Formats: sequence, structure tokens, C-alpha cells
Amino acid sequence: MRRRLVISYLLLMVLVLIALETPLAATLAGSETERVRADRLADATRFASLAGPTLRGGGPDPIESELRSYDELYAIGAAVIDRDRGTLVASPRWQPTATAAALDIALSGQQTSAPQSVWPWTTGPVVVAVPVSDGGEVLGAVVIVTPADPIRRAVVAWWLLLALAGLLAVLACVLTAFGLAGWVLRPVTELDAVTHEIAEGDRSARVQHRLGPPELRRLAASFNHMADVVSDVMDRQRAFVAHASHQLRNPLTALRLRVEELGPSLTDADGRSEHRLALEETDRLALVLDALLTLARAEREENERVTVDAAAVAASRVAAWAPLARHRSVTLRLATSDAPAYARTVPTAVDQALDALIDNAVKFSGPGGAVTVTVARRDHGVALEVRDSGPGMTESQLGQATERFWRAPDAQNVDGAGLGLTIVAVLVDASDGRLTMRAGEPRGLVAGLWFPAPAPHPDADPVDADTEPAGEVRPVPAP
Repeated sequence: MRRRLVISYLLLMVLVLIALETPLAATLAGSETERVRADRLADATRFASLAGPTLRGGGPDPIESELRSYDELYAIGAAVIDRDRGTLVASPRWQPTATAAALDIALSGQQTSAPQSVWPWTTGPVVVAVPVSDGGEVLGAVVIVTPADPIRRAVVAWWLLLALAGLLAVLACVLTAFGLAGWVLRPVTELDAVTHEIAEGDRSARVQHRLGPPELRRLAASFNHMADVVSDVMDRQRAFVAHASHQLRNPLTALRLRVEELGPSLTDADGRSEHRLALEETDRLALVLDALLTLARAEREENERVTVDAAAVAASRVAAWAPLARHRSVTLRLATSDAPAYARTVPTAVDQALDALIDNAVKFSGPGGAVTVTVARRDHGVALEVRDSGPGMTESQLGQATERFWRAPDAQNVDGAGLGLTIVAVLVDASDGRLTMRAGEPRGLVAGLWFPAPAPHPDADPVDADTEPAGEVRPVPAP
């Protein structure tokens, strides 16, 4: 947009300069030519007063010496022509070129000069002719032929001066246009930058509302007010989710205790079955509240970053989930090298993301299944993969998996709140990482995490992340 504004200002300036300098250039060429013509007409008139005796049959001595001196002094050719177009007296540089038309006019009794203006591309001389009369009778004419080169050089010099002045004016216009465009567009540029900062999670970013024209200053103030309102609404929403999740835990715990106390009083099989289902529903509701609280806390993580050893975190989380995996007859394995794999994330992002992914993998793999967690340095960051041998998901289901409370149609009866992958997506996005999910071969699901590596220390040796092996696959020992 800045370029378009500058081009529009420059085009307007060029049009103004053309409208002003074109008539001025023509006037300068005409005035320079007119000055020379006036001088030559005065010289020709004086020669005409001296040429009368020569044309009446007298000797040519007076006019001949005048023309010769004139030629030597000014290097301009001149001649006296009689009425029969014969040259009576001529200077050494006399050239009868392009004089026929001027001579016809002079012999008719009128002074003449041509051309009216000498342009830089004019090649012919300036011709001045004055009649020589005696008692109203035209006896002949005096013709002066002036080379146009000096006039042409003077006109070119004036035009170059005009062009230089125009160029300086254009340069000043460009500098002014850039300054004016910058002044006008600076609020828009800052508004664009602040919009990207807010979109990336910095909800404290605001636009300076004292820059630019009044209209844009009002726009910046309105944008800041809108950002404040949206930030306040988001804070209230997250605080409400967190408070509601926390406050509901106490009555839910009390409700579960009361339901448990009803157990001994139930004697028939149907009553005990309903009692068991009621306890399971309270447990499910407790899981939902825990997930909502975790999600609210994850969404509040905006700018803080910490450096963690993703390999060590993966080993600890696999060890923590190993008892549940053995209880469900699922083989849980870790594939990593012995070297640390440092990642820059929001606090607990790797822990919570692996917890959610391993939980889902163990849950859906089923007895006899296998879950493999892989850690490797890749693409200037750390890549983690959780691969299971469960039923996996279709392409359409993969696109919906991170939506809140979404459950696959064939997983409605499986424990869970439908918020695990949502929490993972929020944590990964807050850490400037990536979450990918794809179907495994021959079956199952592969969930991939990528987190950026911290900035290297200037004295540290570079590590080729693309050539590092993933390490051996080993089962996690029992704690």
C-alpha cells in the first residue's frame, strides 16, 4: 500500500511538472531565438542603410568592408542581393542556404526572419532579410544567415536546467511521499503487527493510538478497546471454567460418598447394578471436571517458556503408565537414545501431552496390544511419537479428534471426557509446536508431537538432528 501511495503522489507531481515546464521550455526557446533575431534585424537594417549606393550603381567599398569586418568579428555570413537575385557583395562565410523564401519576402518590401523558435532538434540556420528601398522602390535586400548551433546550445542548457529542477522536485516529492505514506500507514502497519501478536497468544499487545491521522488514531483506540474487552471476556470465561470445575468437585465428592453409603442397603441384583452404574457416572463426571480444569490452566499458558529434557520426561511418563499397561495386558515400550533431547515449551506441556496420548493409546490398544513411544531430535527441534495397535481413526475422524467433547462413534462406551486431544492441541500450540495424527501400518494410530529446540549456546557444538538415530526399543522396567 505504501508503494501505491508513493506512486500516486509521484504521478501527480510528474503531471504538474509537465504542465508547468512544457510551456516554460517553449517560452525559453522562443525568447532565446527572439533575442538573436532582434540583434540580426538591427544589424541587417544598418547594412541596408549602407547598401543603397551599391545597389544604385556606386562602388561596393563601404558595405564590403562592413560585411567583412562583421564576418570576422561574429563569424556570421551576410550578403547584399539585388532585385534580380544577384549577389552584389558577400562576406567570406556567406552560404545562400535556405534563403530563397526569406529573400522573396524581403524583395516584396517586408522584413522577415525564420524560424520563429530554435529547438534542440533544429538543423537549419536563422535567416534574417531586410529590404533596401529608395523612395518607395525596393532596390534589393540584405540577408544575414546565422548558424543555429549557439542558440541550440543555449536552449539545451536551459532545458537541462529545467530537467534538473524537475528531477529535484520529483526527488523531494518522493521523499515527502514516503514520509507522508509512512505517517499515514504507520498505525495500519502497527495494527497488523499487533493483530499477529494477539493471534499468536500475546493478549497484552496493544496499538499506539497517538500515531497517524485522526481517523486512524480513533481506529487504533477502538481496536485497543476491543482487544481489552475480548481479553477480559476470555479471562472471565477461563476463570469461570476453572472455578466451576473446582467448585463442583466438592458437591460431586459428597454425592459419591452418599451413593457409596447406599450400597450396603441394596439387596437385589438390579439395585446393586444400578448402584454400580451410578458410581461409574460420578467417576466419569469427576474425569470431565479434571479435564476442564486442566484445559483452562493450559489455555492460560501464553508467554512463559521453559527448557525440558523431552527424553527424560518421556521415560518418566512411560514408567508411570507402565503399571496400567501391564494391568490391561498392553506392552508399553520406549524408543530413544541415551542423549538428552531438549525442547522449549510452556510448563508441563510435554508431560500432559504424553499423559493424554499414552492414556488413549493404552485404552484403545486392548489386551495383547503394543504402544511405542519414540523420542528423537529432528528439524531443529524434538519429535515424539506415540504409536498404538488399536483400531485407529478414519480421515474424517482425524479431522475432528481435537474438538472439545468429541468422541468417536465406536468409543462412546469407553471411559473418557473427549478433552484429552483438545488439551494436547492447546499445549502444543502454546509451545509453537505441531500435533500430527495419522493412521498406523498395518493398523492403529500414530500421534506425533514436535517442539522447538532452545536457542543454542554460542560455544555449543552443533548437532545434526537429521542424522541422529532414534535409539533402541526397550520395554520399560517395572517400578
